[in-house]
Amino acid sequence: MAGAMKSAMTKTIPPSRTTASSTRRRRAVKKTRAAVTSAAAVGQPVAPGYDDWYPAPREDRRAGVVMHPTSLSGPYGIGDAGPEARAFVDWLAKAKMRIWQVLPLVPPGRPIPGVREDYWSPYSGRDAHCGNTLIISLDDLVSDGLLEAKDLPAAYGGSANVDFGLAAKTNEPLIAKAAEKLLSQKGGGLRSEYDSFCAREDVKAWLDPAAVFNAIDTLPELVGKDWWDWPAEYRDRDPAALARIESEKSDAIELFKATQFLFHSQWMRLKKYANDRGISLVGDMPIYVGGHSADVWANQNLFMLNADDKKPSAVAGVPPDAFSEDGQLWGNPLFDWNEHARTGYAWWAQRLKRTLELHDEVRIDHFRAFAAYWQVEAGAATAKNGRWMVGPGKDLFDKLMPTLGDAKIVAEDLGVITADVVELREACGMPGMVVLQFAWGGDGRNPHLLHNHYENSFCYPGTHDNETSQGWYAAQTEDTKRRLEAYAGVAYGDGAWGMIKAGMSSVSKACVFTMQDVLALGNEARMNTPGVADGNWAWRIGEPGVFSTLDGEAHKLAALATVYDRVADPTEASVREACEAVTGKLSRGGIFGLGFLIF
Repeated sequence: MAGAMKSAMTKTIPPSRTTASSTRRRRAVKKTRAAVTSAAAVGQPVAPGYDDWYPAPREDRRAGVVMHPTSLSGPYGIGDAGPEARAFVDWLAKAKMRIWQVLPLVPPGRPIPGVREDYWSPYSGRDAHCGNTLIISLDDLVSDGLLEAKDLPAAYGGSANVDFGLAAKTNEPLIAKAAEKLLSQKGGGLRSEYDSFCAREDVKAWLDPAAVFNAIDTLPELVGKDWWDWPAEYRDRDPAALARIESEKSDAIELFKATQFLFHSQWMRLKKYANDRGISLVGDMPIYVGGHSADVWANQNLFMLNADDKKPSAVAGVPPDAFSEDGQLWGNPLFDWNEHARTGYAWWAQRLKRTLELHDEVRIDHFRAFAAYWQVEAGAATAKNGRWMVGPGKDLFDKLMPTLGDAKIVAEDLGVITADVVELREACGMPGMVVLQFAWGGDGRNPHLLHNHYENSFCYPGTHDNETSQGWYAAQTEDTKRRLEAYAGVAYGDGAWGMIKAGMSSVSKACVFTMQDVLALGNEARMNTPGVADGNWAWRIGEPGVFSTLDGEAHKLAALATVYDRVADPTEASVREACEAVTGKLSRGGIFGLGFLIF
């Protein structure tokens, strides 16, 4: 789970070169072989068509960047889905990148001063289906006629890290004003789009309970209380009590829905903008959901809760490892997988459908829990005395096939990965993950070393949970640095770009790196430090207009992506030019010249 330490020194079984996609290709080849050879005995002519019998082509190779929208530049204290997001997409296209990976877009865990500690983590979100309305662009609300330019605050925040509390205090009243303007419209334009959005059955399934949940949760007498501590009529979803809330709080409920629509509308426009430029949005979905959420409250039968007080009876975590002798206690309520199976995994179909509407692909965090999960008794002080329990396995994905179709899902399979996890991922044909920062402990069989990578995987120099590659490199021993230089050509001064180049060279079908690594920033720009609650998630790239100053970085990425066949349209001329750029024929020292003198 993001925010939890992913061990680099684990009992990880080296990933097999076999993947479900390659297995399917081999099966197709076997069928072809059978058709071609079955008509003839050994020593006899082969059947017609033999000359056209070739192995299936390998999968497309791509590269991209991880950057959460809140990390974008912008004038109003926090990155959003507006002009600077589109500028980033344009920059990605210039760099010949084909992936933009984001962290979860759900509403982050929000502190209530003096009542509830929380730290704005997108991995401790309060709803698995709703969007983070703080990334609604105020500028785009003006363009849509829902705000006037005079409504906008003076620019603030600059290049400083996000002050989430200040951004919420400043921006949310304006977002609410825009939502009210939308609701006041009589029809046509965005109002018609809003009405259609709310009328969709798949949207009503999550938006209606989320709006009612928010209406109850914000009652003054209930602020800061978990839903299982609400009065029984609300806790147990008494129909009469819910009908009364829907009537008394109808304006607040409608405003909540309108605000969610504004998020949805802006994000879908941004997604189309990216797709039109050949860029795929890769999302991130934590496997577990927050206990105090509409997801659990509205679907109590699907979670392990006490029958009487509805509190979680068992919670999630991970067992002790080299980094934590007590394990990690996450505290999320666990799924009642038998009940999910009884319903045909309908809730999961709904959740994945929503996620895949907002993204083109999705990474599922802590994928290993589908094979087996660590169960901790509720109330335990640590995760130490938990136990492994069998997960739903392939049955879940088989049942979801009619909904998922050929959906692109990435399995986050870091940490202690047992054989059943590898088998499940391969049976489902999903790419796994390899992380270069994890490659330098142990022997030559370490699965994160380049020569042990496999095609159906995503390669990362480091993730949002790791140090930046520049910061990581600086902290390595001289022995490790010598090994990095000998093995991957990562030498003094080029820790970040050396790791990017190594990742680009991997056989993995996708290579994705953080924007901090593109900028060769140190650990002052780290996105998250697992085990540290405060001060995470706040990094921002700089002042508005920053992407117009990064042509050099875009050129370097484009050259590397071209050399390593990760671009959509390579030509003989573009490959030759890229090779000359990398080797130094076009500029002194090339991309990796002495002293990192580049472009």
